[in-house]
Amino acid sequence: MTLSSHDYLSGVRVLDLTRVLAGPLCTMLLGDLGADVIKVERPGIGDDSRTWGPPFDTRGESAYYLSVNRNKWSVAADLDSAEGQSLVAELAAAADIVVDNFRPGMLHARNIAPSTLLKQYPRLIWCTISGFGTSSRRVAYDFIVQAEQGWMAVTGEPDGPPSKVGFALADVLAGKDAALGVLGALIARDRTSLPADRRHITISLAQSAGAGLVNVAQNVLVSGEDAGRWGNAHPNLVPYQLFEAADRYVAIGVGTDAQWRACAGALGLPSLAADPELATNPQRLRLRGRVVAALAARIREHDASHWVDRLTAAEVPCGLVRTVKEALADLDASALTGIGPSIPGRVRFPPPRLDEQGAVIRAKGWGAFG
Repeated sequence: MTLSSHDYLSGVRVLDLTRVLAGPLCTMLLGDLGADVIKVERPGIGDDSRTWGPPFDTRGESAYYLSVNRNKWSVAADLDSAEGQSLVAELAAAADIVVDNFRPGMLHARNIAPSTLLKQYPRLIWCTISGFGTSSRRVAYDFIVQAEQGWMAVTGEPDGPPSKVGFALADVLAGKDAALGVLGALIARDRTSLPADRRHITISLAQSAGAGLVNVAQNVLVSGEDAGRWGNAHPNLVPYQLFEAADRYVAIGVGTDAQWRACAGALGLPSLAADPELATNPQRLRLRGRVVAALAARIREHDASHWVDRLTAAEVPCGLVRTVKEALADLDASALTGIGPSIPGRVRFPPPRLDEQGAVIRAKGWGAFG
């Protein structure tokens, strides 16, 4: 068989015991890379996100579910039944990777204990994704994690209330962290013998969200002062924010002093470019109000596209504030299979209907993939 250059994980078997977003995103990424993925779902109900709509497509599938479940096959199994437990155990025994996001103890109580299976099968890798860590039984959604991990405290206008990010970014980070951890374990497993505990990877939304604070967290650690909300501005760089042009908003991000001089020149403000009081970023940070006021007054004089053209020609980072629909026009995206892989992968088949491949999986197990 001739493989696509993107089928890096061809022949790798992934058992997906997850639902909603972080877990399904992780397993979809592995599927994008060529892995065979079997998604186990509750009979009659399936993944929670199948009902998270509207919108629903013409088949009745929710857009939410479709966004993170391509490149998988679906089998329904009742984990409260001996038959369902046996099926999952058999699939796990022959898998390379299992990913779950059950609450602590849920799988053990159903005779599907990760610790037991990892000891029995020395090549098995298991990834557990939780909200607040494997010792916590708290139910967590992205929204709650954003609140608790400091994200809302730094999102929104300075004089407004805390705000969440516009999409489930904590889930997305956790899903990508899980995929990264699984791939690292896969490489290590094939180089040396790993004990069972090192083949059990644990990822939490809380930990991924905390790590996602990066430079904001470091500002607090270095200064000892808590972070605040800056709206569309930046705590460490000036100018680095939105400006309102005559027709729409434009984003300008100046990261170096050379870019500052180029920015002021492109905006037709040579006096600012030559002002020694504004020559360095720390100086501009201290005089933020003066800089922003001068740029805001100038930018309002013309349409955003006028300024983007001039700033781009001067190699100053900038862009229009576009709607999601406008942004999608530049992406490889499908109403059935979602936004194409951002990694070197490919779309091989669409998200499955509930139990769509159930009969063949129950009959042949992993042999269903040929």
